[in-house]
Amino acid sequence: MNAVKILAVILIAAGTLGLAYGSFSYTRETHEAKLGSLELSVKETKTVDIPVWAGAGAIAAGVLLLLFARK
Repeated sequence: MNAVKILAVILIAAGTLGLAYGSFSYTRETHEAKLGSLELSVKETKTVDIPVWAGAGAIAAGVLLLLFARK
C-alpha cells in the first residue's frame, strides 16, 4: 500500500470519527502560584467542536484520493 492510499484511509477514518463524535475535550493544568511548599494549580477543561463540514470534507477528500490513486 502506498502513502497516498494510507493518507486516504486516515482521512476517511478521521472524518467518520469527527461526524460520529462531533467534539472532543481535554484538560489543561496551569500552575498559578507557588508559595513555599504550597502550590496552587488550576485545571481547565476545554471542548473543541468539530464542524460537520470538516468531517464530511475529510471523507470526501479520502474517497477522491482512493479513486484517483488507482489510475
